[in-house]
Amino acid sequence: MNEKNRNLALRVVSALLLFPSAVALTVVGGLPFALLAAGAAGLAAWELVGMLAPRVGAAEAFGVAVAGAIPLAAWRACEAAQGGPMLFPAGAGIGLAFALVLVMALNTFRDRPLEEAPRAISAVTLAWLYCGLLLATLVALRLRFGWPWVILAFVVTWGNDTFAYFAGRAFGKHPMYPRVSPKKTWEGYAGGVVGSVLTAFLAKLPFLAPEITPLGCVVLGLGGALLGPAGDLAESLLKRAAGIKDSGKLIPGHGGLLDRIDALLFVAPWIYAFAAWLR
Repeated sequence: MNEKNRNLALRVVSALLLFPSAVALTVVGGLPFALLAAGAAGLAAWELVGMLAPRVGAAEAFGVAVAGAIPLAAWRACEAAQGGPMLFPAGAGIGLAFALVLVMALNTFRDRPLEEAPRAISAVTLAWLYCGLLLATLVALRLRFGWPWVILAFVVTWGNDTFAYFAGRAFGKHPMYPRVSPKKTWEGYAGGVVGSVLTAFLAKLPFLAPEITPLGCVVLGLGGALLGPAGDLAESLLKRAAGIKDSGKLIPGHGGLLDRIDALLFVAPWIYAFAAWLR
């Protein structure tokens, strides 16, 4: 088996193991799902900080912990609001402000070159928004609108990624954005558009048939087809700037966790906005 096919086999096996677990915890919901999102936010933040910060120390570890706590704060707020539109508790803003004060103070008194400080602080604060906030949106989607909407976010994202991967392998000839992601092609992107729309229809049939019209499926799928690759390219930009191929080695065939959820992070707010508009 050549390297390309071996990598494909690893991707398939990893997906078959991870997807059912994610779906099961999504259906369970509540604190178990919030803990899943918090763990994912913390791991993704750890990968991001390790990728961008000059070195990892107490300030970065604290920042990662804050990123993991953000989805839990969203769970607490949604539970208190009983499905209302509240995304974070009333004190979340001041809590984050104090977290920023502590991160900057820890960096102020570190024994290292001064020019490293802005990169370290920026890496941590980006992790709060990129990993913590975007995964908190997924928690709010589950608690406010129900597990079928989260499954919809999963399948639209992964449908796009899967169809784009195989279409690119089979037909890819025209590079899409080689400066950031040399392997992405316009043919693969077109396959991803088909995959997003098709999987939106497939998710509608058993889960959301009364709520989403066929036109709604097309709109949802096209939004996912735009934002999913944008999320993937955004993470590729960070990796290329850092001079690395993968964000980590956690998932065989996929790299790090951030490599696996980068598109989902961009698609989740779109699904949430659509569900909020529909309701």
